[in-house]
Amino acid sequence: MKLAVVGATGLVGSEILEVLDEHNFPFDELLLVASERSAGKQMTYKGKEYTILGLKQAVSEKPDIAIFSAGGSTSLEWAPQFAAVGTIVIDNSSAWRMDPTKKLVVPEINAKDLRIDDRIIANPNCSTIQMVVALNLLKERYGLKRIVVSTYQSVTGTGKAAVDQMMAERAGETAEMVYPHKIDLNVLPHIDVFQPNGYTKEEMKMINETKKIFDDESIQVTATTVRIPTMGGHSESVNVEFHQDFDLEEVKEILRKTPGVILQDDPANNIYPMPLTAHKKDEVFVGRLRRDESQPNTLNMWIVADNLRKGAATNAVQIAKYLVEHSMA
Repeated sequence: MKLAVVGATGLVGSEILEVLDEHNFPFDELLLVASERSAGKQMTYKGKEYTILGLKQAVSEKPDIAIFSAGGSTSLEWAPQFAAVGTIVIDNSSAWRMDPTKKLVVPEINAKDLRIDDRIIANPNCSTIQMVVALNLLKERYGLKRIVVSTYQSVTGTGKAAVDQMMAERAGETAEMVYPHKIDLNVLPHIDVFQPNGYTKEEMKMINETKKIFDDESIQVTATTVRIPTMGGHSESVNVEFHQDFDLEEVKEILRKTPGVILQDDPANNIYPMPLTAHKKDEVFVGRLRRDESQPNTLNMWIVADNLRKGAATNAVQIAKYLVEHSMA
């Protein structure tokens, strides 16, 4: 097993390397790949020195699997080149998610749809992943009619430069501006670029990806995505209308049995999901469950997950593990 991590020097790339170690991913040879400006530099992983490869050299090495976290333009240019030499690409960017010829995979939901000839596999948006994981078995039991989601997203979702901006502002220093406004002690209802319909690209990702992952165009989804000055994970307020009525205790039992979910729902003891406690965890945390008293068959949920983990690195590594375990790579 020859494994490549493309974008190994970035925030998500570093997290991928951590997750590979924690999950004991079975590779024989590891290629650390980054942009040409990083090629040739040394990087230490698990006590071993690696020389960072450029993308062209990495393609020539013909890895079995390449986990990409290097941005959409890089993926559009290079993923087909890796695929052409037989590599299976698992891509973290938005480049291939809505391509009808590519699978958009959350292993707990639809890894079973993967086939041996899938050469480019898309990893969904971080905020979409945690929501669909939490809703998966509830959908099977009650049917999903409509989702209204508002997100509270960590600056780590933007990258290291955004973390640097927030911490510099917190220290009273001049910061390189990644966001159009100050982020510390502020809230920005603006993630990614605004679209002609008034939604942001991030909001439209959640809407379109949810339908694709669940393979159900009838689900109505609306989203407002918001950047807040936190690290550790993304939080979501989700209002979900089912086709059938539900029993709240049964909902809790279903969530306890949902793969990848941990129920934290004890408000009497101030126990509910938070980014601080989700940090560095692979699971999706769900709490604040309550019936929407304004509308039938409707549930309020609070969903939190580490966006660099289940929202990116962990999901990608889980896909890679599935491929190996099912002899597809």
